Amino acid sequence: MKKLIALALCVCMSASLVACGSSSSTNESAPSSAPAASEAASEAANEAEAPKAENDTAAATSDLKIAMVTDSGDITDQSFNQNTYESCKEWAEANGASFTYYKPEGDSTSDRVAMMERAIEDGYTTLVLPGYLFGEAIVELADENEDVKFVGLDISQSDLDGASNEEGYKRDNVFISAYKGEISGYLAGQAAVKMGYKKLGFLGGMAVPGVTSFGYGFVQGADDAAKELGADVELNYAYANQFFGDADITASMDTWCQNGTEVIFACGGGVWTSAAEAAAKTDGKIIGVDVDQASTIDGKYGEGMTITSALKGLKPTVNTILNAIAADDWASYGGTTQTLGLVSTDDLSLNYVGLADSTVWTDSFTQDDLKTLIKKIYDGEVTVNYDSEAEEPKAETLTLNYQGNLK
Repeated sequence: MKKLIALALCVCMSASLVACGSSSSTNESAPSSAPAASEAASEAANEAEAPKAENDTAAATSDLKIAMVTDSGDITDQSFNQNTYESCKEWAEANGASFTYYKPEGDSTSDRVAMMERAIEDGYTTLVLPGYLFGEAIVELADENEDVKFVGLDISQSDLDGASNEEGYKRDNVFISAYKGEISGYLAGQAAVKMGYKKLGFLGGMAVPGVTSFGYGFVQGADDAAKELGADVELNYAYANQFFGDADITASMDTWCQNGTEVIFACGGGVWTSAAEAAAKTDGKIIGVDVDQASTIDGKYGEGMTITSALKGLKPTVNTILNAIAADDWASYGGTTQTLGLVSTDDLSLNYVGLADSTVWTDSFTQDDLKTLIKKIYDGEVTVNYDSEAEEPKAETLTLNYQGNLK
């Protein structure tokens, strides 16, 4: 954890310098099994010395072969997969490394394993794998491919333990990161209520930790804000039981919006499309997830629909790990599981969780208010609770309408 944070700080400071370079050796074309990649597809701080960008490191990067494999989404999902793809591609171009991506033919572990095996057969030795769905695939392939580095994003230790039936599963060629999404969710819940919204909704993709952490945090944040303000707040909470929107989910969101829901936190890949479709009909609002979704959602449904986005630091994680590999420092990360959260109370861009810069600031919720809230969480004055084993979120003040799976 020490070196991960320090490296992230280094990345943030040096990105503007690195971005000035380019490389013609970068492979950005996808294998035939994947659609063509589009340019539009778009805990506390610790001290350690970051690797230096010396000539030998620069030369080493030209030998790096990095492949991303998508999960159930694709690189145009305007969310998790797309952000991971763009982060890997940008790093590779700036550092002269070879990069491509693979899209499994179906949504199963066997499909993901097949595409990971193909990437390995094609000579790619660093696999970047976004999402908990890769837990089983990593366990299946790691032992027989000791020379391949498996970089799992937003995968928990429990995902690997469950897949391997081995408590505390670790392999020297496997690094996984998880994120304290409950903090981002808490901040979003606070923001929504303090902006004046009284009827909220949370639409999750599936009830998995990567989603429920956001949702439970959102409920707690809204609940604490309602208690603080003495506000009468109501919150609908449900899962689509899938990571994409469709007519049935849109119909459920139509019911929410027509019954007064003012803002929906849509959390889970492409499920945001159903929330946005419904919200657009009632001049409702959306909270994005994982990445800053304002341009995506507002660009399609009208400026101002997205009041904020609850973030996970995918890009700084990708940059930090790839920098470490290039500097021959994989040993600091391989065999570790790291849960990433707040790093700074001054420069919020250094944090692995938070709210997007595009947040629609108001007199009742300003950037200074956000900084104050983050400092309270960082200092332990405010505790954001997340129990991944709890069947549903809890609220003390607001009215919570828990609906479970909509399908």
